[in-house]
Amino acid sequence: MTEMLKVTDRAMNSKPETRNPKLKYRVFDHTADLGLEIYGTDEKDLFLNAAIAVFDNITELDHVTAQEKRHFTVEGSDREDLLINFLREILYMYNGEGFLLKDCYISDIDDRHVVGVVRGEIFNPEKHRIKTEIKAVTYHQIEVEKTPHGWKGRVIFDV
Repeated sequence: MTEMLKVTDRAMNSKPETRNPKLKYRVFDHTADLGLEIYGTDEKDLFLNAAIAVFDNITELDHVTAQEKRHFTVEGSDREDLLINFLREILYMYNGEGFLLKDCYISDIDDRHVVGVVRGEIFNPEKHRIKTEIKAVTYHQIEVEKTPHGWKGRVIFDV
């Protein structure tokens, strides 16, 4: 597998189906895994909502503050591959660095590239509770499509 990911870090100075309408995603049941169906008004909104949906399932976002930021540039061979690589990148920030995402800003996106910034903080067991350990994002049943109402993505994670 060839991954084309580039990330820079900088400190900032200053199982039943459920749907969270505020965050624009729905959790769907998938055998021993976590399925997310994400919605967005456009592609930027879809990727932003995907990032927030992942971390809303990992921890309680109300307890995470935007103390640090991470810049990212992610590439993919098509929209589905791009979403997978983007989610891999933000999951690595947590699994590899202990970084909990609070919010996400997408500055540029097309069919094969996404550029932006995530803000959050390093996991602190005295402050944060882990709800779900997400190990990896999979290509199984991946979907990214434009609908009459905006954009929809469907992703399954190993937990």
